[in-house]
Amino acid sequence: MEGMRIVITGANRGIGLALARHYAAAGAEVHGTARAPERATELAAVPGVCVHALDVRSEASCAALAAALGDVGVDVLVNNAGVGAWEALDAFDGAQALAIYDTNALGPVRVTRALLPLLERARGKVFHIGSDMGSITHTNQGGAYAYRMSKAALGMAGRALANDLRDRGVASIVVHPGWVRTDMGGRGATLGPEECAEQLAKVFAARGIESTGRFYSLLDVELPW
Repeated sequence: MEGMRIVITGANRGIGLALARHYAAAGAEVHGTARAPERATELAAVPGVCVHALDVRSEASCAALAAALGDVGVDVLVNNAGVGAWEALDAFDGAQALAIYDTNALGPVRVTRALLPLLERARGKVFHIGSDMGSITHTNQGGAYAYRMSKAALGMAGRALANDLRDRGVASIVVHPGWVRTDMGGRGATLGPEECAEQLAKVFAARGIESTGRFYSLLDVELPW
């Protein structure tokens, strides 16, 4: 991983922070983002990590990140920033759902588009952190409408980006990280962030342009949309 340039959105906590630590320890040049970098103290404490401000809901913020990264290519972009809510049908809130969709589904498209010239330069790979809760095939429960719908939309975005970017040498792949002990996943989850990050890094290394447009589990098994 030494010499690789990696950008991770939402790197101030949870999976993003664990990925930043993993890649930095392996010698990669890591750029981690946070909406409020002044509060991203754990991320800033990781040796070798450069912290950037980024709100994935803002076109201007995405453009500012691209400018801050300069002209050097990006080998891996991890669209990790995301939010969730576990509301029942009776508690569905349309305004909240729109905010979740804006972050989880539209955010990765904004960031990918802004960094595309840098990804093309390195013939890089884009990994979107999805969820099997967004798989229509796997959904056998109700609730969590906004989160499920946003992750299903992210799957479509990842597939459409794959079709647009394949001939430009850039891969777009969606990965389900499993149930992880984070603020979103809760304390009862089965995986720690560090274990998840280590396995995600293996999937990221194994998958490239030949796998573009596909959806994988943490164990590198292809999942149905």
